[in-house]
Amino acid sequence: MDQISKREDQLRAARRRVYEIMEIGHGEDRASRVFDIFIVTLILLNVAAFVAETVPSLYAAYGPYFFVFELFSVAVFTIEYLLRLWTAVEMPFLKRLNPARARLYSATRPSLIIDLLAILPFYLSQFFALDLRVLRTLRLLRFLKLSRYSPAMHSLIRVVINERRALIGAGLLLFAAVLFASTGMYYLENEAQPDKFGSVPDSAWWAIATLTTVGYGDVAPITPIGRLFGSVVMVTGLCILALPVAIIATGFSQEVSRRDFVVTWSLMSRIPVFTELDARDVGHIMPLLHAHNFPPNFEVIAEGAAADAMYFVASGQVGLHAGEQAAYKTGDVIGAGPLFNHDVHPDAMITRTRCRLLKLHREDFHRLEVTHPNISARIREATAA
Repeated sequence: MDQISKREDQLRAARRRVYEIMEIGHGEDRASRVFDIFIVTLILLNVAAFVAETVPSLYAAYGPYFFVFELFSVAVFTIEYLLRLWTAVEMPFLKRLNPARARLYSATRPSLIIDLLAILPFYLSQFFALDLRVLRTLRLLRFLKLSRYSPAMHSLIRVVINERRALIGAGLLLFAAVLFASTGMYYLENEAQPDKFGSVPDSAWWAIATLTTVGYGDVAPITPIGRLFGSVVMVTGLCILALPVAIIATGFSQEVSRRDFVVTWSLMSRIPVFTELDARDVGHIMPLLHAHNFPPNFEVIAEGAAADAMYFVASGQVGLHAGEQAAYKTGDVIGAGPLFNHDVHPDAMITRTRCRLLKLHREDFHRLEVTHPNISARIREATAA
């Protein structure tokens, strides 16, 4: 029994270490940095290999090497995917679930779905007759794995998700414009050009090319009323296409202004206040956190400043501006007491090392108290303790 218990402890320790390397230690653990660099390099090499394989001369000369590299890449990405599922039970927010449910929940997260799509086409091709051209094209999905390591790509994906309702509305508006434009041109140009505007679907090609301001010129109205109608469609297209561009640009600007780095589950798991929350609660509070990078000797909180936010230390140390008092370290909370008491900060706080802090504004905390009182109550209890 002692040997079995010892082996189980060793297995748990190994699983915990793998979890730390793959999820927690980004930029701070040497093994994690090596792992991240290796995976990112392999992803970029896969994209380069895909592009090179489309050159007939290169594929004819190095086809077998491309195949061996593909086997190696699939093996690495498969092992990575399985290790992420294996270590999912180490995620604090999933510890309340049994191991099977924790791994199933982890497998449904967007990052794990992308990891699965990166390797699934290869295995499907072993059981089904897939067109090799389709298989090679699907390999480009591996490029999306960079979203795990690229803050900019991660932020852009978050913006698209957050603004999905507005983008769907803009898409419906564009669809309506295409429908009305193609229908109008069908009735106006059908008799003059039955070969080009013989039906609404035929006219839709002209409508799409015109509304998107591409204007290939292969199809164009020739009647005066048709040209007048086409002019109106052109101007309408400029206005409609500006909507999704403005929505994404505005959302991306707001996302960049409020975050210096990406807030992830693994980052939040460093903070004990959050480890008692489940996955759904984490999803509610994560968008409210403002992430900031601060250099050493940076004054985060001024003495006597109004307590308008609390800070969670994700990495680094923060101490008093003067004196040798113990510093706040990774996992600690700064400024919770004055915020709860509507007071001012009695002391200034300055970073002693390079720090990553998660900032929760008073307004967002009060909003959390109204919408999810259980989360705010846990934060109050944890910070009071």
